[in-house]
Amino acid sequence: MSVRSIAEAVGVTPPSIYLHFDDKDALIYAVCELQFAKLDRVIEQAEAGVDDPVECLRRRGRAYIQFGVAHPEHYRILLMGKADITREDFEAGNVPGITSFLALVANVQACIDAGAFAPRDPMLVACGLWSTVHGITSLRITMPGFPVVHTSEQLIDHVFEVLLGGLAVPAQDLASDNPIT
Repeated sequence: MSVRSIAEAVGVTPPSIYLHFDDKDALIYAVCELQFAKLDRVIEQAEAGVDDPVECLRRRGRAYIQFGVAHPEHYRILLMGKADITREDFEAGNVPGITSFLALVANVQACIDAGAFAPRDPMLVACGLWSTVHGITSLRITMPGFPVVHTSEQLIDHVFEVLLGGLAVPAQDLASDNPIT
């Protein structure tokens, strides 16, 4: 993606883009923020009227996957490119989509607060859940005909059942049953 191709796509000259953005990275950051705002709206619509935090989490995951698959090129730019993001960037809130991720963390915390999940670090749980839906989304984008299961919906249902069910197990039970530490 070049500034020239972006300028052509929006019908302006390349130098005019620099009237609004300092450089290509600033432009890409702005585009990512717009796409994450669209993703947030899709997730909010999916969760609308649902009080159960686990069901909200399930719907959040499905909406995320559906959004990524419906917008594969945007998704690639948002989440499948090489990003030079540091922990400091994340902690300072200087990462596109930070509000989307923090909403996931809040949803996980709501599941813990409701007693649906055993007490755990909500950031760690959110990272695990996000990694999972990101993996499914990336797989569906890069290998849409992946033939392991009959439908991708079966895969999504299975993964959510296993992950969310595992989170409901008390943490001490997981530690005692797991011989690998």
